[in-house]
Amino acid sequence: MSPPSKAVVYEQHGPPDSVTRVVELLPVEVKENDVCVRMLASPINPSDINRIEGVYPVRPQVPAVGGYEGVGEVHSVGSAVKGLLPGDRVIPSPPSFGTWQTYIVKDQSVWYKVNKESPMEYAATITVNPLTALRMLEDFVTLNSGDAIVQNGATSIVGQCIIQIARSRGIRSVNIIRDRTGSEEVKQKLRKLGADEVFTESELEVKNVKSLLAGLPEPALGFNCVGGNAASLVLKFLRQGGTMVTYGGMSKKPITVSTSSFIFKNLSLRGFWLQKWMSADKAKECRGWR
Repeated sequence: MSPPSKAVVYEQHGPPDSVTRVVELLPVEVKENDVCVRMLASPINPSDINRIEGVYPVRPQVPAVGGYEGVGEVHSVGSAVKGLLPGDRVIPSPPSFGTWQTYIVKDQSVWYKVNKESPMEYAATITVNPLTALRMLEDFVTLNSGDAIVQNGATSIVGQCIIQIARSRGIRSVNIIRDRTGSEEVKQKLRKLGADEVFTESELEVKNVKSLLAGLPEPALGFNCVGGNAASLVLKFLRQGGTMVTYGGMSKKPITVSTSSFIFKNLSLRGFWLQKWMSADKAKECRGWR
């Protein structure tokens, strides 16, 4: 049996601060192919909030435990489990509902062993955001060393991953952040990660944003996780025939496209949702990338 567990649960959809509560869960039987994992860390992603609110396309039936990814330590294993031992560090791969609890019992196929030397915050967040960044960089436009991309939401985990993966491949990045106190410190942090250019939204209130590229090529690919004006700024940077991929809408504002730019620049607008891409047959590919 597993130890008793504490979990963040919700019995109905609504604002997370209103509908979630911490409860005690009874011990669960550890069957022969099961692994009991003591969770060490689990992030709060925007999609986690959306699931609790009931607005995400795929969500568990209520009552449900929150969370979708994280890292834990093997507490005990069933008699038929091979390849995992108590003390091993593991993540659910592909991601799995219900990571906001202290102990989880699931089939051994759910768990993937990771290096104990990996920083816990990295291991807890490796499954969703870095993979989103990788897939968007690879699946829409063929990029070569020396090409450029542009993105808003550059301070998000996905945004920071895009910067680093792009830099490792010789791809230049133009990054847009919201106006905020301490924006210069934010710019410095992103540049240390490998960003070529970082602009606040107000700095792009110019007639021709491409005049700010300072010798960088016009971006072939853009990423939008904000919507509204921030999405329009990404579109302004794109070259002829460029593509913008939307993977979020944090501002909750629609994307507005200039008719002339859409027609005469031959722009393409695409969407990306990791959960649609990720399925059981993708698990091996996902694990192989790590």
